[in-house]
Formats: sequence, structure tokens, C-alpha cells
Amino acid sequence: MEDAGSLMPLFGLNDENIELIKKELGISLFTRGGEITLTGEEDSVSAAITTLEKLTQIIKRGDSIDKTRILYAIDLAREGNAERIEEIMQGVIAITFKGRQVKCKTLGQKKYVDAIKHNTCTFGIGPAGTGKTYLAVAMAVVALKNKDAERIILTRPAVEAGEKLGFLPGDLQQKVDPYLRPLYDAINEMLGPDAFARLLERQQIEVAPLAYMRGRTLNDAFIILDEAQNTTSEQMKMFLTRMGTGSKMVITGDVTQIDLPGIRKSGLVEALEVLKGVDDIAICRLTHKDVVRHELVQAIVKAYEKHAALTGRQ
Repeated sequence: MEDAGSLMPLFGLNDENIELIKKELGISLFTRGGEITLTGEEDSVSAAITTLEKLTQIIKRGDSIDKTRILYAIDLAREGNAERIEEIMQGVIAITFKGRQVKCKTLGQKKYVDAIKHNTCTFGIGPAGTGKTYLAVAMAVVALKNKDAERIILTRPAVEAGEKLGFLPGDLQQKVDPYLRPLYDAINEMLGPDAFARLLERQQIEVAPLAYMRGRTLNDAFIILDEAQNTTSEQMKMFLTRMGTGSKMVITGDVTQIDLPGIRKSGLVEALEVLKGVDDIAICRLTHKDVVRHELVQAIVKAYEKHAALTGRQ
């Protein structure tokens, strides 16, 4: 085990990170004279040593450590997959407008990003906070900068608007903008407001409700459909058949958050059934383990997944 001095950044405020590792693995940890002593069951001590070593490597790479990442490292160590932390950390997906490096933080995210790279059409299915939309937007911006795509098209259904859309103030774009705001936020963080505005003006970036896609053929574009669980079967088929030559599609959604009225079947749910096994289409399913927001979000998602399993609900 490395000496305590080299692990100080990992200990956290008032040793809170070390206390978390001790609690999760049921071990005791003492430091004296620059040495660290671990006691407990052999498997737990081994997992603790591996966790500390891998998290220290993350710190040395210049990345931050938080509770969510520590818990994920512990899970990998318990499963005997700790070496895969290196796999996650390798490579920078993109650089944000403010210079922050965008990297995968979980194996699920790494699998998702790799699927986007190697497939024409990718479905990213999972709960809130797993980075589905953000990572897709990052990949789209990289494709645009590398000239692998001539434009980015971001779309999502405006289910909540319904027929009441006409009663909202402003022109049509102003009416649908609130439903597209998450997409605006993600791409604005990647590009910055000035570059984003210029690309919008040049029509190299288009942010529009799904209804705008009907009747079009989308060539040489990186196309992202967000909140796809709220598409109808007809809308999903319409969207998927808009793909033209040289284009790539990413469809994101959470099948546990369907807001369609009545008993209408989600177009996303149907597409996952119909397109399973089709070549050049990848389906990536993210779980509570891939949640990278506040650790409480992960706990909430996990609780709902457990409840759904017990009740037989989706």
C-alpha cells in the first residue's frame, strides 16, 4: 500500500472519503508514521487496497474524486473489475467551451460512447443523470468540428404542449423553446454562447421539435432525438426513416418516464422490440450504476428500479 502522504488528496474533508470506504467494505484503516494498515476480512481488505490504488491513479490524472465515483470504484473492485477503471479513464471525448475535459465516468458510459462511434444508429436507454444526452451532444460537436458531419440536428417531442400550444404567447419557435431547453443547455456548454449563436444562424445547428422532421431527408448530419420515450409509434418510425446518406443518429430516452396520454404505446419501447438484432443499430442500457449526478440521484433511481422489479412494473 502506498504511504499515507501520497493518499492525502483521497482522504477528503475530515477523512470523509476514507470513512465511506471503511463503512462500505467493513474494514478498519489506521495510519501511523506514513504507513497505512488495513484490517478485516481478506476479500474486503483486498477490495479496499485495490480501490485506494485505483482512485489514487484517478487523482494523479488530474480528475476529481467524489462519493459517487468512490462507490463505483468499490463496486468494480468487489466484482473483480477494478482494472477496467483504466479503460474508463482513457481518452477525452471532447473539450468544453471553458476548457473542461469530457470523459466517461462509468463502464456503461464508455460502452455507450463506443457504440455511437461504431454504429450508424444508437439507442441510449437509462434513467436521469446517466449522461445520455450530454455525451451524445459532445460526440455531435466533435463530429462537426472534425467535419464528419456538416450539421447537428437536435430534436425532441413536445408532448406536454399538445393542442394547447396555440394558446401560448409568441411565435411557434418561442412556444416550443421551453421543451428544447435541455438540448440548448448541453450544446451551449460545449460550444459557448457566441459559437452556438453563429452555428444556429448558419443552420449548421438546428434545434427543433420532432414535428419539424416530417417529410425531410437528413443527409450528412449528426441527429439526436431526446426524450424518445414520449414519441408515438408513428413518430418514431417517421424519425428513423428520415436518415440520409452520411448521417448518424442517437436516440435517448427513459422507458420508466413515459408521459404519453392514455394507453398509447411508446414509440421507443416498440422500436427497441422491432430493431433488436438489426445490424449497425446498437442498444445501450444504462442503470443506476451509471448515474453521475449527486449520489442521492443514484440512490433514488436504484430504489425505483427495485420497486419496479418487485411490483412487475416497467
